[in-house]
Amino acid sequence: MSEVAAKMDVETPSGKGAGDENFPVGSFLLPPALRPHVAVFYAYARAIDDVADNPDLAPDDKIARLDGFAAAIRGETAEAGFSKAVRMRASLRATGITEKHCLDLISAFKQDAVKTRYATWAELMDYCDRSASPVGRYLLDLHGENTADYRWSDALCNALQVINHLQDCQDDYRTMDRVYLPLDWLGEKGGDVADLDGPKSSPAIRHVIDRCLLGCRDLMAGARQLPGHLKSRRLAAESAVICKIADRLIEKLSNRDPVAERVELTKPQFLLCGLTGLWAALRRH
Repeated sequence: MSEVAAKMDVETPSGKGAGDENFPVGSFLLPPALRPHVAVFYAYARAIDDVADNPDLAPDDKIARLDGFAAAIRGETAEAGFSKAVRMRASLRATGITEKHCLDLISAFKQDAVKTRYATWAELMDYCDRSASPVGRYLLDLHGENTADYRWSDALCNALQVINHLQDCQDDYRTMDRVYLPLDWLGEKGGDVADLDGPKSSPAIRHVIDRCLLGCRDLMAGARQLPGHLKSRRLAAESAVICKIADRLIEKLSNRDPVAERVELTKPQFLLCGLTGLWAALRRH
């Protein structure tokens, strides 16, 4: 542990930030007093994600670094190399939030270090339950919401994760040899993961994309329940906006090919989702 931290370069920043996400991170919609805690959480999550996604690190090295972050979250080390985890632990103690969400993220990213294929949708959802759901659960806890509403935030976060996997399916395969597409669905049409290296989606890849989008639509049917269950008007507004963004991305991915091009929202489309989501949340509350 100390040997890893002593390098002082435990983190491997990718250069990505909140502006690269599909959804607003710590936006003005959230209560001002809570935004600093959200910023600390995002910085922590980005740091460990960047370690897992670094193509230049060996799996054992990634796991050692992530174990160091986990130790810092548990209060077992305060070494400088894990400063973002140390700040995260201080934030958790100040807010009374469990460390479980932070450790679940580490569990998922350690899996990323060694697992590159997913046999079924259920396997993929198990990964999303640890790589995406903890984000929504943390936000609900931070706002003092009912844990019974985890099911709705889990659905939203997991849908967003799958959407992101579809957007990045070719890049993930080319840079990390990772495929977050259920292989049983690919096999149904006689496809191969190598199809992801083509100029456009093969019929088999398109089949898997469409089935994943169907799964996302099912998740969103539950996710749209979230804003109406929240006590915090601000968190409800943010959740409603994110639901609109997810729905719009699903629509775009249904009509565009993420292998052939980058499928994302334009700035006007993003703004429109924000306005319509905010209006829906205000009417509901």
